[in-house]
Amino acid sequence: MALITLTNASVDLPIFNANGRSLTSRILEVATGGKLDSDPNGKVVVRALSGISLEIQDGDRIGLVGHNGAGKSTLLRVLSGVFVPTGGTAVIEGTVGSLIDVSLGINPEASGRENIFLRGALLGLSKAKIKQSFEDIVNFSELGEFIEMPMRTYSSGMQLRLAFAVSTIVRPEVLLMDEWLSVGDEGFQSKASERLTAVVEASRILVLASHSRELLEKVTSKVLWLEHGKVKMFGPSDEVLSAYFGPKGI
Repeated sequence: MALITLTNASVDLPIFNANGRSLTSRILEVATGGKLDSDPNGKVVVRALSGISLEIQDGDRIGLVGHNGAGKSTLLRVLSGVFVPTGGTAVIEGTVGSLIDVSLGINPEASGRENIFLRGALLGLSKAKIKQSFEDIVNFSELGEFIEMPMRTYSSGMQLRLAFAVSTIVRPEVLLMDEWLSVGDEGFQSKASERLTAVVEASRILVLASHSRELLEKVTSKVLWLEHGKVKMFGPSDEVLSAYFGPKGI
C-alpha cells in the first residue's frame, strides 16, 4: 500500500550572497513565485512551498499544474526525499521512483556498460538486479556493440535511449514525473511510450507535473494546482483543469 500525507509542509530555500543584490533578489522572487524573507539568523530565504496539506491515497493519479516557479519541482523533490520540509511534515509510505532526470549520474568518460551499473546503483538497484536486467537494457536501447564504447562517443539520442532503458527497469510504488518522457526517433518513441505506460500502470501512486491539458485529462484522476507555493485548488481532474486552463472550446 502507498500513501502520501503532507501536513502544513513548507520549504524555505536559502539564497547565498544575497546582500546588496536587491535586483537579483527581486528577479528570484518573481521567478520562483515564492516570498523572500529572512530566517532568525538573518539569512535571506525564499519560501518555495507554504503550508501544503493534502493526502494522496493508494490508486491516485495526481497531476501538478501551475506557472513556472509555482512550486511543482520543489514539491516533487519533497516527495522524492531530496528536500525535507523546513516546516510541517511529509510522510511517504511505499517505495519511491523518479523519472525527473533520467540522465542523472551518467559519466561521459565511462562505457555504456559501466554507466548501466552507475545509473542502476543510483536508482537503488542491487548489482544482481542490474546484471539480471543488463541484456534487456542493451536490447531495448538498440546500442549493440556501442555498449562497450565511452558515452562521450554516443549521439545525444543514443545517450537518452540508454538512460531511459536503465531508468525504466524500476517499478516503484510511488512514481514521480516531470512531464511525459519522449525519447528517440519515431520508431523508438513508440516502444518507449509502451514501456513508460507499463511503469506507470505498475505504480500505486503517480504524481505527474505537466503543461499538457490533453495528457493530464488522459492520465490523471485528480489535479493539484499550485500558485506561489500554495495550494490554489485540489480535486477531480476535470474540475481543476477547467478552472486552470478554462472551459474547453473557448
